[in-house]
Amino acid sequence: MSFPWFRMTLLGGGLMGLGYLLMSATVPTPEQTYAAMSPDLRRKVDANRAARLVREQTIKRQMDAQVGNDPDAGKPIWAEQQNQR
Repeated sequence: MSFPWFRMTLLGGGLMGLGYLLMSATVPTPEQTYAAMSPDLRRKVDANRAARLVREQTIKRQMDAQVGNDPDAGKPIWAEQQNQR
């Protein structure tokens, strides 16, 4: 008696497809979640987003400044020449 590979493959794919359809039908999008929030929670979310953007911009500026000072900063360490060590 052989194992029904084809039937089990179809059954597994069908179950995964059903799960994805149920998830997409029941889980709200981030925009819907934001629209359903109370105004005070929206202010907190907006403040957190603004703070995160400031942190990301600061880190980006620091990274650009460090790369700007060293022309070899973009090279991997193993790309150095043997005589430079």
